[in-house]
Amino acid sequence: MNITHPESLIFWSLIVFVILFVLLRKYAWKPILGAVKGREESINSALASAEEAKKEMQNLKADNEKLLKEARAEREVILKEAREVKEKMIADAKEQAQVEADKMIKQAQAAIESEKQTALAELKDQVASLSVEIAEKVVRTELSDKDKQLTLVENMLGEVTTLNN
Repeated sequence: MNITHPESLIFWSLIVFVILFVLLRKYAWKPILGAVKGREESINSALASAEEAKKEMQNLKADNEKLLKEARAEREVILKEAREVKEKMIADAKEQAQVEADKMIKQAQAAIESEKQTALAELKDQVASLSVEIAEKVVRTELSDKDKQLTLVENMLGEVTTLNN
């Protein structure tokens, strides 16, 4: 056998290839296919995990949105209640201030009325005192003379009889 001939080279190359193919099939093919299959399974598993994680993230995002909406709604309720409490406090304060103002006005009116009555009583006392002094002076002047006394008595009797009729 001559190895230098091209046909024999093809022949031996073919035999070596077949032997290599048989050896590879017997010893290497199954581990390589197993590794490829294992890799395929791990890739599929990773894809399934990624899909599951994506779904879980969407669920978490939806839950977060829901919680955020609930928190906003709760905040609005709290703010509304705070506004209502503030308005009620302001209204109560205004009402209390009005009641106090009315009370103070009534007290001031009562004090003014009391001072007015006191002033009128003092004025009446002064007028009465002055009237008595004036009458006393007039009567002294009028009664100092006997003729004037008689005229005065007659005038008074005339007035009294006119009033009685």
